Amino acid sequence: MSYKEIIAKYADKPGGIIEAYHAIQREMSYLPIEAVGETAEVFKVPVSQAYGVATFYSMFSVKARGKNIIRLCESAPCHVAGAEEVLAALEKELGIKVGESTADGKFALELSECVGQCQATPVLTVNGKPYFEVSPAKLTGILAEYK
Repeated sequence: MSYKEIIAKYADKPGGIIEAYHAIQREMSYLPIEAVGETAEVFKVPVSQAYGVATFYSMFSVKARGKNIIRLCESAPCHVAGAEEVLAALEKELGIKVGESTADGKFALELSECVGQCQATPVLTVNGKPYFEVSPAKLTGILAEYK
């Protein structure tokens, strides 16, 4: 489905810009700048406002990135529980650093603030799905679900 078709589905909904952006990002893994312009036109807002929404929220990206978005929580409880070791293992396994995507376009690696699961640290999410008590040893199995 094209971003134009997605935007049109939300054109008459209150809060539709954010819903449209979520839907576009589920389809494309990011918000192409052309989609931001189209959103401004459909929702009758200035491009600067549509772009502001797209760049304000950390879950949105206007930069192309890997299909599967891995976010590792960097809050204090996750850090104390070993998030730094998990991050090092992720970077080694994927061959990328935070903010980058794999060459095959399958994965993007990002950091996140608290995801509200401090009882099971460290926590990472892949496309919003949480994984608890993550260790370097568990990463191969988690990543295999998305390869």
